[in-house]
Amino acid sequence: MKVGIVGASGYSGEVLVKLLLGHPQVELTAVTSRSQAGKPLAQIIPSLRGADRGLKFVDSDPAALAAGDVDLFFLALPHGAAATYARALVAAGKKVIDLSADFRVTDLATYERYYGQHHAPELLPQARYVLPELTPPAWKTEAKLVAAPGCYPTSMLVPLVPLLRAGIIPAEHIVVNSFSGVSGAGKKVEETYLFVERAESAKAYGLTKHRHLSEVEEQLSLCHGAPVIIQFNPHLAPMRRGIATTITVPAARPDLDALYAVWQEAYGTAPFVQILPKGETPDTAHVVGTNRIDLAAAYDPRTRNFVLTSAEDNLMKGASGQAVQIMNLWCGFPETAGLR
Repeated sequence: MKVGIVGASGYSGEVLVKLLLGHPQVELTAVTSRSQAGKPLAQIIPSLRGADRGLKFVDSDPAALAAGDVDLFFLALPHGAAATYARALVAAGKKVIDLSADFRVTDLATYERYYGQHHAPELLPQARYVLPELTPPAWKTEAKLVAAPGCYPTSMLVPLVPLLRAGIIPAEHIVVNSFSGVSGAGKKVEETYLFVERAESAKAYGLTKHRHLSEVEEQLSLCHGAPVIIQFNPHLAPMRRGIATTITVPAARPDLDALYAVWQEAYGTAPFVQILPKGETPDTAHVVGTNRIDLAAAYDPRTRNFVLTSAEDNLMKGASGQAVQIMNLWCGFPETAGLR
């Protein structure tokens, strides 16, 4: 199957390129970038020297891409830009996996409150939000356009959703603190992201209205059947890649064994979820470069809270690796193809 990447010169795009070049069931035939058009792939991603199959970046023209013979496109673009390409590609019968936020939120008013104007609102009913371990499999035959979850939301939804469904935790008083590597901000030339500014430095940002709140709260509300509001406190950490998330939530049933049993039932056969033994906590150093998310939990009898922890690579399970996992499931390939 022929696949292409729109926006292949960013961090997520670069990881996608490497994964798809090594994938046993697909052929990467199109990599686009308006800023790098005409340049050899290996010139922009030097780690691919000798392994780039002679590919060059081409201009990102939606009509030209829609008219080509590529079967499936990944959109590794900023929110706002992705919708324009999705409109042309879906209309041409292409499969589309969008890594931006443009189709992660089904409610248009909520999207516009967090992101501004939507450039293809007519596609929202067609889009399917797919977190592979949690989304019922009907999407594989229904979808024309798939929204891949965000990095922070993956780190929250994977531990929370099974527990919420099972009644192990309530839907109120959920507090989340997350630390992300700087690559989560993309390739921005801004003072905030200079090495001398970020090294030996960690800080909170986006407090009270981070954009990913819209996605997380919508998914938790759909799971719960009623509105769910959480407190989300994101932090920028002095590391290139990785997300470490700590979630504090009251224990509706203060039984740690029951919590682990729910996780085990949900993820016991999931190839990319690892439930750590009690007493251990996830470490970003152990997941960077993998498509894995590690989970652990503790019960605090003093506060009667569960403390849930997760770790993932924001560019893999939080973005490109998860997008390839979605492609594998959508196209009938082994779920782990190209990811191990």
